[in-house]
Amino acid sequence: MARAGITPERLTRAAAELADEEGFEHLTVSAVARRLGVRDPSLYAHIRNARELKERVALLALEELADAAAAAVAGRAGRDALVAFADAYRSYALSHPGRYAAARFELDIRTVAGSAAPRHSELTRAVLRGYGLPEPDETDAIRFLHGTFHGYVTLEAQGGFRHTPRSADASWAWLLDTLDFALRNRPRP
Repeated sequence: MARAGITPERLTRAAAELADEEGFEHLTVSAVARRLGVRDPSLYAHIRNARELKERVALLALEELADAAAAAVAGRAGRDALVAFADAYRSYALSHPGRYAAARFELDIRTVAGSAAPRHSELTRAVLRGYGLPEPDETDAIRFLHGTFHGYVTLEAQGGFRHTPRSADASWAWLLDTLDFALRNRPRP
């Protein structure tokens, strides 16, 4: 029987908060049990194992990130949509480092299909519509944007830009201007 007060949602939220504080790689059933003030077996009424716990945090992160990006790009197009999308991505990654790492957790294909993951591609495609890219350029651009955003925020979160006087915000703005230029000026076949 499930322990009173512990719900799957509360368990997932506690795990997500712990991941943000301690790092997704340190997320364990025991750590979450300690955080909730219960013994490990109490959590197994809600999860099968540590992998399922991590999957739940990954699914929450994907949903939160998709919601933030959708809200940011609503009613925007072209460069404005690109900047809003990128800023939402960066803000989420820096505010929720453990959840952001969880969003990259490998999920099986069925779980991915039923998650918010497809919304990320749809949102990126919506941003890219303003640039009129045909396929396969659009797919390549999705990978280009996500790779660029991920690389930048990962380096920034790890302190990679602290050793220079130029602010990370200024470099981020430069990066977005350059991406916009590249997308607008992509040679057509």
